[in-house]
Amino acid sequence: MTDPGARAAEAAAARFRELYGTAPEGVWAAPGRVNLIGEYTDVNDGSVMPLALPHTALAAVARRTDGRLRVHSAQAADASPAGVVHLDAAAPGPAACMGWAAYPAGVVWALRAAGHPVTGADVHVTSTVPTGAGLSSSAALEVATALALDGLYGLGLSRPALAALAQRAENAFVGVPCGVMDQMASACCTEGHVLHLDTRDLTCRQVPFDPAAHGLALLVVDTRVRHALGDGAYAERRAGCEAGARALGVRSLREVAHARLPEALERLGDPVVRGYVRHVVTDDHRVGRVAALLDAGDLRGVGPVLTEGHASLRDDLRVSCPELDLAVSASLAAGALGARMTGGGFGGSAVVLAEAGAVEETAAAVRAAFAAEGYRAPRIFPAAPSAGARRLL
Repeated sequence: MTDPGARAAEAAAARFRELYGTAPEGVWAAPGRVNLIGEYTDVNDGSVMPLALPHTALAAVARRTDGRLRVHSAQAADASPAGVVHLDAAAPGPAACMGWAAYPAGVVWALRAAGHPVTGADVHVTSTVPTGAGLSSSAALEVATALALDGLYGLGLSRPALAALAQRAENAFVGVPCGVMDQMASACCTEGHVLHLDTRDLTCRQVPFDPAAHGLALLVVDTRVRHALGDGAYAERRAGCEAGARALGVRSLREVAHARLPEALERLGDPVVRGYVRHVVTDDHRVGRVAALLDAGDLRGVGPVLTEGHASLRDDLRVSCPELDLAVSASLAAGALGARMTGGGFGGSAVVLAEAGAVEETAAAVRAAFAAEGYRAPRIFPAAPSAGARRLL
């Protein structure tokens, strides 16, 4: 039987030939991610623990030497009857394009701004990462494009360097002030592991994570409430965290010791900022707790820490929503070991740690709870720790 990844790569290459009249020089894949623990800690120099999903963005790419950038998405069609967006690779400023095309164009911009000789490209992208679900569909698209251009132009960039450039594209070109977790997860995760990442210096450790071997399953509940991190709420949280750091006289909230948190909170007059600081410091501490539990082989012990994290995101950071709260409460009522929202919030997905034999029961309970509230039926699927970015063809 042909490998599904190989079939997808061949289909992407065939579509590339239809669009551009020639074969691509290769096809690259980069996954979406789900974050086990550590939310909004990456924009505060803290630690995170994501894992790659089997859902990927694919980029079929060929170099150009005329300074032109042509991009096409299987999931969108705009700008011309063929759906190909035409840009100037030499100066694709942020105002030059919007929507999905800003992600690959932003990568070209970031590479060129860093002095790398990218003279243009033809790009066709296709993705199975759900958009707006908090699973890093944008980072997957950026990393797939960056890895392709790194390979074709012989740039020799490390995976952390590629991730940092992809983050630069999203921050400065797309306009979303995200941290580096999503791009690092897409670029650096390995199958069967979570990535214990220190976002201050980008050092990371692959931590074995095999729920099935422990009779467990990790589920993603996509609420189908679409979030948009560029709408200002995400930026406001980040600005609030930075205000808290300034008030405490530290460069970032990473420097606030968990043991001295009560003392730090007493120094903050703004109750909103106080909540932000409390969440970031305690969630950074939760990452360390989960790492220790996984190192000890105690996957069941991770469940309550996830649930603690959700309460903090809901009450202190205030980035949850009724659908996410219901996904968590319904999962726990059905016997799940733990659950929390994951990603930037304001919609998107929750992650649930459940007994393997109770997966169907847990999923049915969540669906029934959503139906009772009149919410759109959620999408529920297992999150198997998968491979990071790679060349397929």
